Amino acid sequence: MTGPDFAKMQAAAAALEYVEDGMIVGLGTGSTANHFISMLGERVREGLSIGAIPTSEASRRLAASLGIALIEVDQADRIDVTVDGADEVDQYLNLLKGGGGALLREKIIAHATDHLVVIADKSKLVKDLGAFPLPVEVTSFGFTITAKKVFDALRATGCTSADIKLREAGAPGRPFITDNGNYILDCACRHIPDAAATANALNTIPGVVENGIFLAFPRTVRTVLLGHEDGVDMVEV
Repeated sequence: MTGPDFAKMQAAAAALEYVEDGMIVGLGTGSTANHFISMLGERVREGLSIGAIPTSEASRRLAASLGIALIEVDQADRIDVTVDGADEVDQYLNLLKGGGGALLREKIIAHATDHLVVIADKSKLVKDLGAFPLPVEVTSFGFTITAKKVFDALRATGCTSADIKLREAGAPGRPFITDNGNYILDCACRHIPDAAATANALNTIPGVVENGIFLAFPRTVRTVLLGHEDGVDMVEV
C-alpha cells in the first residue's frame, strides 16, 4: 500500500506509542483519527485498559463498536493524551482543523489534555495556514449577520481572500448541523498571514462559537507525527 492513506496509517500506528495502560485518552475525529481508533481497538482486545473520550458522535460509535471503554467528558478530571488529525499544520505547529465538522469538541478536549498528539500525512505540513478552507462554527440564529462579521474580521487580519460558504449536507441548501446543533461557515482564505490575530478576531464576534485555528495551548505538550511512505517524522513543542 502507498499514498496518503498509507501515510495516515503510519502516523496513527506511531501514535499508539503514547498510550499507556490506565490512561484517559481523547479520540479525535476524521479519517486519520479513525485509523488510530481502529488500531487502539486492537490493543484493547489484546488487554490494554483505558478510558476514552470521543470528540464526535461518529468517533463515539466507532470506538463503541470496537469495545473501547468510553467515559463522559464530565467524569474526567484530566485527559492524559489526545490523538487527533489536522487539515493543516504550519511551521509553528499551529493547526487548522474542522474539516470533519467537530472543531468545537475537538478544541475543548485538546485544550484540556496534557499531551496532544497530532497525526497526519506529510502533505498537511504548510508554511502558513489557509489553503484549506477555515471552518468557523456559528449559531444558526442570525448566521447571515455573523457571516458578514466573519468576512470583515478575516479581511481586517490580512486575509485578502475570504470566500465564505455555509457548509451543506446532503441536498443542496440543507445546512450541515454539528453535534452541538450549530452551522459551519467554510472560509476560503487561501492564506492566513497571522493565525493568532485571525483566531482572536473571530472569537470576539457574537454568534461565533469557535474557529478551526488551534494555536498552542499553554499547559499542553503538542507532538506532530507526519506519516509518509518511508516512515514518520516527529516534531514537538
